[in-house]
Amino acid sequence: MNLTALKERASLCQQVRVFFGQRNVLEVETPALSQAGNTDPFIDSFSVNTAHGLRWLHTSPEYPMKRLLAAGSGDIYQLCKVWRRDERGSRHNPEFTMLEWYRVGFSYQQLMREVADLLHTLIPHLQKPARFCTYRQLFLETLHIDPHVAGEAELAACARTHWINIDSDMSAQGWRDLLLTHCVEPQFPPDQLTFIYHYPASQSALAKVEHSDGQSVAQRFEVYLGGLELGNGYQEQTDAEQNRHILERDATARGSDIPVDERFLAALETGLPECAGVAIGIDRVLMCRMQVDDIKQVIPFTWEVA
Repeated sequence: MNLTALKERASLCQQVRVFFGQRNVLEVETPALSQAGNTDPFIDSFSVNTAHGLRWLHTSPEYPMKRLLAAGSGDIYQLCKVWRRDERGSRHNPEFTMLEWYRVGFSYQQLMREVADLLHTLIPHLQKPARFCTYRQLFLETLHIDPHVAGEAELAACARTHWINIDSDMSAQGWRDLLLTHCVEPQFPPDQLTFIYHYPASQSALAKVEHSDGQSVAQRFEVYLGGLELGNGYQEQTDAEQNRHILERDATARGSDIPVDERFLAALETGLPECAGVAIGIDRVLMCRMQVDDIKQVIPFTWEVA
């Protein structure tokens, strides 16, 4: 047990509550177990057999929090445990702590600024102001390639130029992801927050899409400290039909029996207010705050000993 980490975690959570209390954002609690799991093809849920049937541990409180928003809750936040299968390593633990919040009437640009304010509060040694860059800008600066225009062959050639040799028939998005993680992210300054926004529309998930510089781009962002991703935010897609299309498409892509969350979709039919939302990995923020490089140093009971 790391007593220093325990105290720092308690202090950090208290600061989070003060931060949102000053902004009149309501703290809420939602169920950890749900009758529907996450249909995202890249995120795996844990399932649990109960006396009342199969349930899934949530990978994020997003769906029930949006049900609250649709019911008129106003601005809300939640600090909670979430679970994701097969995520282990120096930056991953299958059970981790997430901070998620939604701001009604906010643009994602406003939310990025609020995220920067919170992270500078929680990581006090950060002195430089955050920098905000588009996805395209970072690829042009680092790799001299426009990721919105380049096709599979050009992206693959760029990867080989940077000593990434993978014998694979990947899609253009697969190559973009590889170049981002292996070439772009390592260049982020270690002492400054970096926000990336305007991702390709193919990565919009449940974010809205806009047109910028002749391209369709997602109204979403990710925030990093150095090469460590801390959070992911959206201008939330409020169209109920579009949300249904995305969830059903993802469920088909998974080819699994995880049911689509019909209660979430029914709530959206009543009207989700225009809002922006973000999820932050609290354990990673604590790593940055304590300036350590392994998540095991900030979690009192890791997966192996839980």
